[in-house]
Amino acid sequence: MQKLLITTACLASLLIAGCSSTRFPFVHRIDIQQGNVITQDMVDKLKPGMDKKQVRFVMGTPLLQDPFHENRWDYVYTNQPGHGKPTRKHVVLYFKNNQLAKITGDLRPQPQAAGAKGSRQTTVVVPPQKHEQPGIFTRIWRGITYEGHPESGGGDTDAD
Repeated sequence: MQKLLITTACLASLLIAGCSSTRFPFVHRIDIQQGNVITQDMVDKLKPGMDKKQVRFVMGTPLLQDPFHENRWDYVYTNQPGHGKPTRKHVVLYFKNNQLAKITGDLRPQPQAAGAKGSRQTTVVVPPQKHEQPGIFTRIWRGITYEGHPESGGGDTDAD
């Protein structure tokens, strides 16, 4: 009896330990975001010669601000989705005489086209809307309640 109990306990502990390292697809895992959100639009707004207040307005407070290197600001953003690969962005800003001198890291300012200076054009495409034929129960209900008839002032007519 003791051998059976010990064997069962050992097998149960092995099964439980094995489950902890396996990622089941139906188990919910939260997304973990840390640091400053950094986008390409934010980095594109940075221009050499901006003072620290202007940079802080555009980028926010730096995640790392070393007291021994006051002229270097580090912006780090990591995103660990519950089911997926982690992403990491790192941007380092260097200042000289309290003005932005250099940008390094994963995102760099992109040059804008000469004609598109400050203006972005957006095209909105609206797909045609299909008018669906009402079902049999809807037509019966409308017939009983006189809903949808032009004489009753109902809003929805089938005359389209």
